[in-house]
Amino acid sequence: MSGQGHEGALGAVYEATTPEEVAQLYDGWASTYDAEMAQAGYRHPSICLALLARYVPAGSTPILDAGAGTGLVGEWLGIIGYPEVEALDISKGMLEVAARKNVYTRLHQAALGTPLPFADGHFAAIVSAGVFTTGHVGPEGLDELLRICRPGGVIVLTVKTAVWDNGFASRIGELTSGGRLSVIEQTDPYVSMPGEAGTVPSVAVVLRVGG
Repeated sequence: MSGQGHEGALGAVYEATTPEEVAQLYDGWASTYDAEMAQAGYRHPSICLALLARYVPAGSTPILDAGAGTGLVGEWLGIIGYPEVEALDISKGMLEVAARKNVYTRLHQAALGTPLPFADGHFAAIVSAGVFTTGHVGPEGLDELLRICRPGGVIVLTVKTAVWDNGFASRIGELTSGGRLSVIEQTDPYVSMPGEAGTVPSVAVVLRVGG
């Protein structure tokens, strides 16, 4: 078994060492991603949707799906009351699958952890499911999300505990102490894919921009 207890394509992306490698691997996985994640019982999208709906009023616009992949979260955002959702992902192949679902108003190819193509305070809320994890994005991705989310806005993230304990929690503490955000809610650890044995758990966290 490879990458954080995962086999196959997911294990490979967890073991990737560069953003370019991550993008290439996801491009090759795009056509079968939805079916494979459904079979594994992938929980991040439903948990993120529930937390977003708890803290962000229906009708708030626009929303960013950061690390949108094939649009697993985006498919539901319109249904539960968010009419304007933009997608961001590192993988062109994944965004091509997402585009065919017609659930996003705009799609952007870019990597979290790098400068993002949005104005300061552009989004009412941001959701990022399954991105802050091994081989993907660490705490370096937080600052740009804070920049592009409006003051008082909400950011919902899932974070692999291996990443949380390796600099993410301390960065959250620094940003909280500096008044740049507040933590509204943090879940207990949970396994994101119960269909795969031995995987490292994750937590979901809800942040309010501006403390």
